[in-house]
Amino acid sequence: MKKKISIFTIIFLLVDLITKYVVESNLKLWQTIPIINNFFGITKVYNNGASWNILAGQQFVLILIAIIILAFLFKYQQKFILNKRNVLTFSLLYSGILGNLLNRIFNGYVIDFIDFKIFGYDFPVFNFADIWIVVGIFLLVIAILKKEDECGSSSKRDK
Repeated sequence: MKKKISIFTIIFLLVDLITKYVVESNLKLWQTIPIINNFFGITKVYNNGASWNILAGQQFVLILIAIIILAFLFKYQQKFILNKRNVLTFSLLYSGILGNLLNRIFNGYVIDFIDFKIFGYDFPVFNFADIWIVVGIFLLVIAILKKEDECGSSSKRDK
């Protein structure tokens, strides 16, 4: 199962990095390509903070936090029953964190481009790594509520 986590992590990471590369290569900063008028578009934005620009300009802190979280998740993963959902959970979390971490290390910012306007509210622009992280956290909460992070049958765990 750990091999599956690695494979899916690489696949999700590639989707994130390739889409960021395409946006970086083809759009100017703040350029928008409308997809659905007044609802959805592709807008190239550089984010030097975390969600909603929290800790803006604090790249070292954000890089350190990401590395600590990755180390914690890697250790914490060992306590989980690695069923299909949990393989997906950890793959999404690893790839999302790594995708934004690599952007921070090599660019000093994260490339965001998915832009929604919902009921007149211009939602903060985000990327696939952000989606992977949010969905991964949601699935992690489900696994914890189902007590899949507690000691179970060794036949269900990947040691």
